[in-house]
Amino acid sequence: MAILHHSNISFSLTTTTTLSLTKKHQCPFQTIHSNLSSFRFPIHTSPYLRPFRSSKKHGAETIVRRHWARFFGSVTPLESWWRLHDDQEEEEKPQLPSAEEPVTVSFAIRRMWELIGDDRWIVFVGCGALIGAAVSEISMPGILTAAIFSAQRGDSMVFYRNSQLLVLLCLISGVCRLDFVLCSFRETLLTMFTLLTVSEVAVSQLLIQFWSDQATKRNSIFCDHLPGFVPPIAVDISFFDREAIGDLTSRLGADCQRLSSVIGNDINLILRNLLQGTGALVNLLMLSWPLALSAIVICSVLSTIFHHYSWYQKRAAKLTQDFTAGANEVARETLSLIRTVRIHETEEKEEGRFNHWLDKIAFITIRESVAYGLWNLSFFTLYRSTQVFAVLLGGMSILSGHVTLEHLTKYVLYCEWLIYATWRVTDNVSTLVQSVGASEEVFQLMNLVPCNQFLSKGKFSVHLIDSSGEKLQKIMGHIQFVNVSFCYSSRMKVPVLDRVNFSIEANEVIAIVGANGSGKSTIINLLLRLYEPISGQIYIDGIPLKELDIRWLRGKVGMVEQEPHLFHMDVKSNIKYGCSREIKQEDIEWAAKQAYAHDFISSFPDGYETLVDDKLLSGGQKQRIAIARAILRDPAILILDEATSALDSESEHYVKASCFNIFYGVIHAFRNNLNSKRTVIVIAHRFSTIKAADRIIVMDSGRVIEMGNHFELMLKDEFYANLVRAQTEVCWLDSS
Repeated sequence: MAILHHSNISFSLTTTTTLSLTKKHQCPFQTIHSNLSSFRFPIHTSPYLRPFRSSKKHGAETIVRRHWARFFGSVTPLESWWRLHDDQEEEEKPQLPSAEEPVTVSFAIRRMWELIGDDRWIVFVGCGALIGAAVSEISMPGILTAAIFSAQRGDSMVFYRNSQLLVLLCLISGVCRLDFVLCSFRETLLTMFTLLTVSEVAVSQLLIQFWSDQATKRNSIFCDHLPGFVPPIAVDISFFDREAIGDLTSRLGADCQRLSSVIGNDINLILRNLLQGTGALVNLLMLSWPLALSAIVICSVLSTIFHHYSWYQKRAAKLTQDFTAGANEVARETLSLIRTVRIHETEEKEEGRFNHWLDKIAFITIRESVAYGLWNLSFFTLYRSTQVFAVLLGGMSILSGHVTLEHLTKYVLYCEWLIYATWRVTDNVSTLVQSVGASEEVFQLMNLVPCNQFLSKGKFSVHLIDSSGEKLQKIMGHIQFVNVSFCYSSRMKVPVLDRVNFSIEANEVIAIVGANGSGKSTIINLLLRLYEPISGQIYIDGIPLKELDIRWLRGKVGMVEQEPHLFHMDVKSNIKYGCSREIKQEDIEWAAKQAYAHDFISSFPDGYETLVDDKLLSGGQKQRIAIARAILRDPAILILDEATSALDSESEHYVKASCFNIFYGVIHAFRNNLNSKRTVIVIAHRFSTIKAADRIIVMDSGRVIEMGNHFELMLKDEFYANLVRAQTEVCWLDSS
């Protein structure tokens, strides 16, 4: 783990490449240089932990020197120096859909209150404890003063009575500190509810322990789904074409945690100090309204200063979160492609990209730190001024006989309490405003509209994907595309498919060929309903695709992608991934044998229990596991998207033989009818694979331009024949 402490913000880069931010107002400026100078972006670390020696000076030390030079050199033109804007970012960032109304403090509180749902009783209990603690604490200055002066007068009865009251109030205040425990529990609930809303976590189990604030962060909550809110996992797939994954993980991590502190911590402290400040003000007015007036004036000045400071902090927090998300995306991308970076020797370039975002963060945090310092300077100056005014005015009032020494003591205590409560309220409101400003895009994620597949009778559920659709007793595999047109939302003016028409008969093997960008993969995406066509209709066995139960349909379709991905789990779990029926070990081994994956899986130390992911297997091994996964699903429609592209010649030969056995149902352990067949769609560039297809669909620029078997298309001597000749020439040159 690499940790960067910068000004009043610390960055933590873990193996998940998520940058988390923690507010540290008291972090001194002296630590910036030493901490930043030791930070290095970890892309230079070799397998043997040898540091990469760069010929140029990059990194955090340069950032600090540049920004402090800018600070001391340009602090004179205050207006331009204080302006917060992203003047270094030239490219436009894709924007999430805006919230229905501006994200203000009241808006955030209202939305968070809705998220709490049935657990609002915890908030009410906490508020009751909060009121008890505030009332008991605000009563202490008066009773303490009475006890002291009763002892001075020798009135032992009054002294002992007041002393007992003080002990009782201390106990009440301590017991009512339960609101801090409940505050932590509320914060945990809000964190989990926010994550449930934006990522649909099914069940989260934590332990309730009320004896410490940290222990209560492991509370138990059980929630299936939250009606009315839409997580990103349920939005239209085109959303992920526009948004960077690193940005989303940052929103799901640090931003959700920060948002949860709004009700969980900030509002708790604000309400407590508001009650105490109000009680102090009432006591001051009862003692002497002329003396109370001076405290009110100072509190008004503090509130005015805070109004300007809070606006600045909200804007700074929003920019800091945006820049952190950008740094997180660069880190995720660089570390996931570290081999490409190392091969092309672009370590310095990637470090520069990362430092570019740190540069932006430093630009903001230096100004945040100075603003916070000026705010503290203003507060403590006014706070000490209040004490001086209290002594001067109180002394003059005693000399004139208007107040007694006991009243003056109460006044000084309550005056300090009022100013302290005002400072605490404004400071916590500042933190709250920062949290709300930084969480704007979390609310935008909550406002995402789900695709129709996740709506059942107008309600959202990630578990019921279009469950009201029709389910056929038996799917034959007859597919029709009728005048289908489509373009991606990010490129609305560029048609990908233009009035496409073709028909695939049941149990037919169809090959789709064409140049890159001709629309081959888009046809598959539409068939799987990852996207919806702009116009036209798709039919399965004569039934419109939109009318079919999408979960049932996807269960009848098997697909082997061009670049298959494996999950971080054992081989057995990867092969049976997505199978709804019970799978036995012999079934898994049979599928692996058909895909010629059994031998290399058996060579692993733990066999089918071996933990794997995308990085631990070769391309050919991953491809064969993906083929075994498709075989095990026993699909009525099988889609092969360059399924043999990553295999060596020998493996390709065996896998092709296995695939075509499965095409025509010669061997299958899960079907009683050995003569059963299935519809197969093959997307391929190698014509050795295409020749065996019953028919070939040739596409160019989003249109079907030719159709027929291999020999018919070669006789036509048009687009397809030219493709075959071009590939033949390339193969001949390679062999020579």
